[in-house]
This record gives sequence, C-alpha cells and structure tokens, in this order.
Amino acid sequence: MMLTLGIDIGSTAIKCVILEGGSRIAGHSLLSLGAGAGDAAEAAAAALREAGAKRETLDAVVATGYGRALVPFAAASRSELSCHASGAAFLRPGVRTVIDIGGQDTKALQLSALGVLENFVMNDKCAAGTGRFLEVMSRVLNIPMDALDAADAASREPVSISATCTVFAESEVISRLAAGARREDVLRGVHDSIAQRAASLAARLQRESPILLTGGLARDAGLVRALERALDAPVETAPLSVYAGAIGAARIAARLARQREADA
Repeated sequence: MMLTLGIDIGSTAIKCVILEGGSRIAGHSLLSLGAGAGDAAEAAAAALREAGAKRETLDAVVATGYGRALVPFAAASRSELSCHASGAAFLRPGVRTVIDIGGQDTKALQLSALGVLENFVMNDKCAAGTGRFLEVMSRVLNIPMDALDAADAASREPVSISATCTVFAESEVISRLAAGARREDVLRGVHDSIAQRAASLAARLQRESPILLTGGLARDAGLVRALERALDAPVETAPLSVYAGAIGAARIAARLARQREADA
C-alpha cells in the first residue's frame, strides 16, 4: 500500500501526517518549537513509528510551511495555502471557507465545491490575532491554554479589548485586571478581538458555508464560539484541525507518487 508523508513546518511547531493510499491517516506527530532539518527528521520519525513504517518505505514526501526548505528528505515542497486547502477538504468534505489561525499569521481561504483553492487573504504582518497573541494573553491572565474554554464559558460581563497590537493589548489587559475586571470577562474580550480580526479577513472573500476553523486555536471552543458570533454563522472544527497543512501535503505527495508510477 502506498505511504506518503506530509510535513508542515510552521512558526511554532512541526506537524507530520502519514497517509496510506492517499486517503487514510496512518500516523501523525507534532513537535513544538522546531525549525530545523534535525527537528523535521525527529517529527517524521515519530509519525513513522505510529504508522509502523520506516522512511525508506515512503513513496513520496512533500513539505510545506515557513520551513519547507529545511526538509532535505522531501521530494518536493508546496505552498501552505494549497496544502491547507487540500487538508481542509479532507477533514471536512464540501467545506467552502477555511479560516486558519496559525502561530504568527491568519489566513482565510475560499474553496470551490470540489475543494479547489479559489481565493485567499492573509495577515502575516503582525502577530495580533494569532496563536502567539493568545499565548501571551493566556500568560498575562494566568489561565492555562487548555483551560481557556472553561474560563470563557464562565464570563458574565465581557470586557472589550480594543488594542490590536500584541504589546498594547497586553498593557490593556493588565490595566483591565488592575481596575477589577474578572479574568474570565477579559478573556472573552480577547477571544472576541481575535475572532473579529479573523472575520474581517473572511469578509474580503465570497464567504460561504460550511466554514472550517483550522490551526492550533481550533481546539479552543471559546474562540470557536467567538468566531461564530463575529461571523454570525456556524463554524466547524475537526479533531485533527491542527494537521490540515500536513494532511494536504501528504495528499499532494500521493498524487506525485501516482504520477511517477504512471510515467514509469
């Protein structure tokens, strides 16, 4: 059975996915804070162990993300936009709008009914509204990342956070807390701020439903609720949303492997 590896090297983590036959996830791994070829090899090895396979048995490897040029064992590299689109279509067949909130950028993708990327907008000039932004706010609020959903749900009087710059927003959050605001209410304001920035990107596309949120922040249900409020539409996630780019890269690798066989 054909095995392909997709590897997505982002700004804060390396994600790997192994597909069997281009359609079944046989293994996956995530390595935080990696950015070099050695880290890529380590992440790939972890996914291979889960799949019960070895690197020499792979039919093709495709890399994507900021660090895609740092994977010497990849047969090819592809843009993160095309890979995220393909991965999102795999996770949620029929998806038309994808919002991906990464470690340091946010993307909104418009897909055709067949799952083909038609248009996109991207904010990669500032870390505001990204995973890094939420990590900073989580630290200031002293609420662990895995506790954000419960804290958001406990909000009674949301506090608006108007600053868009991470540095200024941090100061604003500290000021709100010093003035007596509850952490949960400030967090709701932070979630709303991130969601509004993402929604403003999506508004520049011909947004259609279904809408899928990908990236690490898709695991934060409080943010998903905020995004639904900002978009006034349902927002879906998937258990492996953080792996969308790697899944798409593995799917593209499967197409390359099939083409190589056809040409042989």
